Amino acid sequence: MNIRSLAKVSLLAAFALSAVTALPDPVQAQVAAKVEAQTRPNFGVLLDPPTRSRPRAHRRYDYGRYRGPDWRPLPRPPHQEEVVLVDCGGNPGSGAIESAVQRVRPGGTLIIRARAGACVGWLNIDKPMTIIGDSGFDPRRWDAATPTLQAPDGLPCLTVAPGVRVEVRDLVFASPRAGDAACVVGYNAEIVMSRVGFRHAGDEAAIYADGGLLDLRDVLIDARTVSAAIVADGAAATLYELAITGAQSGVDLTPGSGAPSTLTSVTLIGSEQPNNFGPRAIGVIVRSARDYGQVAISNAKICGYVEGVAVEGASVSVSNSRICKGDKGAVLYNGELVFDQNRVRVSQVGVAAASGRAVVTGNSFAGVREAIYAEDRANIEAHDNRVWSRDLCRPRFESRYRDRYAPSWGNRARDYECQYTPYPRDWWEAEDGQYYDHGYALDGYDRYQQGYGWYDRDGRYIPDDRYRGDDRWRRSGWF
Repeated sequence: MNIRSLAKVSLLAAFALSAVTALPDPVQAQVAAKVEAQTRPNFGVLLDPPTRSRPRAHRRYDYGRYRGPDWRPLPRPPHQEEVVLVDCGGNPGSGAIESAVQRVRPGGTLIIRARAGACVGWLNIDKPMTIIGDSGFDPRRWDAATPTLQAPDGLPCLTVAPGVRVEVRDLVFASPRAGDAACVVGYNAEIVMSRVGFRHAGDEAAIYADGGLLDLRDVLIDARTVSAAIVADGAAATLYELAITGAQSGVDLTPGSGAPSTLTSVTLIGSEQPNNFGPRAIGVIVRSARDYGQVAISNAKICGYVEGVAVEGASVSVSNSRICKGDKGAVLYNGELVFDQNRVRVSQVGVAAASGRAVVTGNSFAGVREAIYAEDRANIEAHDNRVWSRDLCRPRFESRYRDRYAPSWGNRARDYECQYTPYPRDWWEAEDGQYYDHGYALDGYDRYQQGYGWYDRDGRYIPDDRYRGDDRWRRSGWF
């Protein structure tokens, strides 16, 4: 308290005392207590000051005026909608398709209309959404009738952030000059596509999925690339009614420990190029990983690759499928292979195993030089297989009597049986063009089985009706 305040308090106390002397005793006590309460110092205020303070006249920074040399206002968040329709055809570089993606709220739908041409842009999806073309998808006219999203040169068409689910329907993706970029890229994302087409030309895959989920149904892929058309590294892949043409390899899978990957009713058509340079031309390659995954292939058609199915370290089953126009049907480098009820028409080996375990049952091999081949480290269980082959099923001719020879196939392995009937015409005629009979036809074998005639050392049939049965192996005839 200052000097002026002390003087004022002293004057007030003197006046109060003078007034107390003129008052009765009860009134004097009250006045004395009031004076004492006013003159006593309040130490609580000094120890615990009030929370509300006076406003300052000047602040260190006025944040409404001082913004610094690098200050930029934040962009206003776009107004997000549940359904966004964009007609971006014929305006390359306008950014209309990218702006439309920002306007879609999480879980919303983006409808693409491209009446004046393809939409050019890169869709970077960081929220769950659905992308739909405004017209239906017709595989017979998918180049002209379906809306097309074209990637800029050297950039992808669609990228999906980790943990995001995106669903695409009735749309065509085009990346004519992709370079080192894949058309669709996802890292630990969920990519679901139905009734979608791809026209891809570049050095990388048309679809690359690293982890997550890849679900493709009714999808057509025309990929002009030396890589595989689809690469799924650790992703759970589900491929149904999928068709791939043009690529050096079809599908490259590295299964994880999650759900098994399935390929059902897929059609993989290779370029039928020899494996003289570059990567191997393989229809379906299953690579090894730390996790021992599973892959199931059924009702597939794999043609035009040097190796139809290659297994490098996983559990793979192939059933009710067709493999044609290649050197090897299935190759097991390591792991497990179940090969059941398939039709294989290749030029070299039907099933080859370098290591691991293979079960080969109920298959039909045509045109092969070796039906089943196994190295020392491989274990193969095979039975009930049929073979049409002019090289493998050619008999040896053993001398029975002088210059008379009989055909002999020796002790054939029990894992397959040679067929001498004509190769069924309806098996490959519709898929592979002109019919060709791979079965070995021994001239005059029907007549020979009836007991008439014999063969010379070169395998030419010598007809003779004088001798019958075992009598043809003696000097005299049966009559």
